[in-house]
Amino acid sequence: MSTHVSEEVREALYEGRPVVALESTIIAHGLPRPRNLAVARELEQLVRDGGAVPATVAVLDGTARIGLDDAALARIAEDPAVRKLGHRDLAPALAAGATGATTVSATAWLADSAGLRVFATGGLGGVHREWTLTQDESADLRLLAQVGITVVCAGVKSILDVPATLQRLETLGVTVVGYGTDRFPGFYLSSSGEPVDWTVHSPEEVARVMRARDELGGPRSALVVGRPVETDRQLDPALHDRVLAEGLAEARDKGVTGQAVTPFLLAFLTTRTEGASLEANLAAVRGNVALAARIAAADRAAR
Repeated sequence: MSTHVSEEVREALYEGRPVVALESTIIAHGLPRPRNLAVARELEQLVRDGGAVPATVAVLDGTARIGLDDAALARIAEDPAVRKLGHRDLAPALAAGATGATTVSATAWLADSAGLRVFATGGLGGVHREWTLTQDESADLRLLAQVGITVVCAGVKSILDVPATLQRLETLGVTVVGYGTDRFPGFYLSSSGEPVDWTVHSPEEVARVMRARDELGGPRSALVVGRPVETDRQLDPALHDRVLAEGLAEARDKGVTGQAVTPFLLAFLTTRTEGASLEANLAAVRGNVALAARIAAADRAAR
């Protein structure tokens, strides 16, 4: 496979210093230009401030890149032709010499393959609403059952079927812990209302869980650390529920189905909340990235 690990990331891995993987879909497809590039740089700086090395992941001209320089980061942010690549898209993208931003599934797989232990993102994909009719499920879930990386997130996107997603993660053997909470985070919201079986309270405690998993061996699967967005930065729950119901109804009326549903609903929420959902998303991502850096540092100190 054509993969390039940046010199900074390669040296950090060789020396045993903490590294945090970052996805690039949020840069290319999740934020408006030119704010997306400013946020990409901000997230990398948050990793550095936490004592770790950032490794933003993307595919450039048919090469999977683990760690981007500023020029590559700008290209992902500014080029409207950048594709969105899940794990299933990597092989054809590399073969075709394509350029694309990596989703959770592609980022987790590439980062894990390169030896990275911690990955920060916003929200995971999951089981879609009305699954019994569509059987639509994000590729994130099955991929997380195949890699050993620790993923810091704000839960799954709240437009999805959260209880069904948690059940699916359990079936796949993916460990889920709440960070400072006994409720699974709700992406835009601090809580989805769904319980989690285990709660951790510090980066050191997460690192101990990671070390215990290493010592146990056995089947590989991700460790999902659900960190809730701060309550004063979450989207107003009543506004969230009302606008989401309106968005679901409009999607049905317009015949939006399959992979088109998620981007439709996310854009609908951004527009109808006048950008408040986007700000809640960014608040969650910033907190996740900062925590991931601290976890990576604690993991390194424990080994």
